[in-house]
Order: sequence, then structure tokens, then C-alpha cells
Amino acid sequence: MKSLRLILTNPRYFGPAWVFASLNILFGTWAIYIPSVKEDLGINKATLGIALFFLSLGVFLVFPIASKIINKIGVGKATSIGIILSCIAALFPLMAPGFISLAIALLFFGATNGFTDISMNTLVTEIEKEDKQKFMSASHGFFSLGGVLAGLGSFLIPVIDNRGVHMLLAVLLVLSVNFIFFKRYQMVVAAPIEKEAFSFKNFKPLMLIGIVSFVVMGSEGAIVDWSGLFLKEVSLAPETIWGAGFLGFQAFMTLGRFLGDSISARIGSVKIVALGSIIAIIGYLLVLSAHMYLAILGFALTGLGFSVIVPELFRIGGNVKGVESSQGIAFIAGTGYSGFLVGPVILGFIAEQFSLSLSFITLMVCSVAVLAATFLLKRKSTK
Repeated sequence: MKSLRLILTNPRYFGPAWVFASLNILFGTWAIYIPSVKEDLGINKATLGIALFFLSLGVFLVFPIASKIINKIGVGKATSIGIILSCIAALFPLMAPGFISLAIALLFFGATNGFTDISMNTLVTEIEKEDKQKFMSASHGFFSLGGVLAGLGSFLIPVIDNRGVHMLLAVLLVLSVNFIFFKRYQMVVAAPIEKEAFSFKNFKPLMLIGIVSFVVMGSEGAIVDWSGLFLKEVSLAPETIWGAGFLGFQAFMTLGRFLGDSISARIGSVKIVALGSIIAIIGYLLVLSAHMYLAILGFALTGLGFSVIVPELFRIGGNVKGVESSQGIAFIAGTGYSGFLVGPVILGFIAEQFSLSLSFITLMVCSVAVLAATFLLKRKSTK
């Protein structure tokens, strides 16, 4: 909890952490209105899926250029500009009068979110380097906390009764706090590195980290989408329990991220990824027991295991020798988002063709593969 205390007592660290929370407040507020947007626009699930694809497309379009912009204007300024643009972009999807305007609005929202995501992770990496303090994991904990705040905001729906006004209130909350803390990090720039041509030698460690990011974030996406169905169809849980797996997963993920930095400082990035994958494997074994309460505990443990992995991957990716931190983080973010989007689709296909249990066996095998990858990472780090 040292990093959490650091964030809560020092404006230099709270400012970047609040950007993490801000991004998920905006995205979460949009997400709770997706069913009503679908209904009001009179579109079916397939058409909604196409619109949501543009959200992902916006994220991917910005990845190749984000690092160049960040390096040119400075990571502190890029982060502040990114969150302002995200706030502006968040207003439009909920006001879209038709499918075309919704798709365009989501493209812009996705692009601004992707740019802010890379900027804020690069910012934390650079501050960690400057101050010799670790708070990446706790910052990701604030991202999870932002989702919780957005979820609590759903209780305002019957009071406000206007989704545009609801989002405007979320934007005002995000901006008012960010404006207080912008000056604390705006002047941060990426530390100069020994410039090397981007050779395959430099690219190899990023490739391995990127594959791990793809697998882990793909698994996260699959659990978010499929945990309720597993409890319903495999564990035969009553309807009141279907959301318990997701709740346990999110709660323990938030907790783990607040604890992760102090553990990482003691044992190092590679070992904490290995530890996280071991905890996730144990979680999957409990899930696959199919016993209702053991499965819920399993989902919680899986969230705890995954909680520390993605922040560490960003930390490792931002410190690869010969690669600018923004480039490394953009690569990790791109591969991770790919997994988050593709993972649930692949698992859905396996569940449809074979069984839901086989889908979760596949996820467990992926966690075993992540554990195996840590031995390769350890070997490379000792060379």
C-alpha cells in the first residue's frame, strides 16, 4: 500500500493517477448507456457491434503515431491534451442521432482514449525513472477505481434522466480535478536514451512482452464477458449469483493493483509476472471445479493474479534498452488491446463449437504459457 499512500499524499503522483481514473470514468459512463443508445437508434446487436468496432479502430489508428507526438510535445503536455480531448470526444457518442454519426463519434472517442492511454502510461514510467519510486500498479488501480465510480454513477440515471447531461457531469468532474493537477506533471519529458537504430535485437524482448500482453488482456476480456455465463451454465448458480464472479474478479484486481508496486519493488518485474500467473492458474483450477463458491473464489484469485501483470508489462516495455519509453508502451498497449478485443471472440467460438469449460481450460493453458514466458524474460534480463 506504500504506492497508494504516495499517490494520496503527493500531488505529483496523484495527478497522473487521476488521469487513469478519469479515462475509465468517461468510458464507464458511456458503457452504461450502450443498451439505451441501441434502443433509441433502433439498431440490432450486429449493427451495434459494427459501431463498437469503430471505437476499437480509433484506438488502433492512433497507436502508430502516438509515440512521435508524445516525444515531440513532451509526455506531460501530451497527457493533459489527451485527457482534454477524451473529455470532448466522450460527449458525442451519447448525442449521436443515427448509426453513421455514432460510428464517427466512437472512432474519435477511441482515438483520444488510445492516445491518452499511451501518454499516461509513459508519464508514469518517466516519473518512476526520475523519482526512483514505483506507482504504476497503483495507477492502474485508479483506472479500476474509475470504473467503480462510473458504475456508482449509474444510480444517477433515474435522477438526471438525460444521458447527455450525465456525461457532461462526468466530464466536469474529470476536468475540474485534472485542471488542478496539470501543472504538477505538464513539464515532464521523456528522458533521453542512447539512440540506437531499432534493430531486431531491441525488438525481440518487446515481441515476447507483447505476446504476454495479448494473452493476459485477452484473458481479462474473456472473464469479463464469460464469467456470468460460466456460473449460470456450468456451475448452475442461481440468477442472483451470476454477477458474483465478475464482482470478485474486479474487486481483487483493484486490491492487487494497490499492493503490486511494493511487491514489485521487493521481487522485481519478472518475478511478479510469474507470481501473478501462478495465482491465475490456481484461480482457473478452482473455476474449473465447477463448484459455485469455489468458482467465484477462482474468478477472484484470477483477478488478483492478472492485476499485477499488465502494469508490470507497461513498466518493462517502457524500460527496454535502445527503445523510447513511448514506443515500447505503445507496442505493449497495441498488442494488449488486440488481445482484449480478440480474446473473447476466440473463446466464444470454442464455447460454441465445444464447451464453455474447454474455453476456460484454454485460458488456464494461456496462463501456463505466460509463466513459461517469464523464464525467457528472466534469462534475457540476466544476459
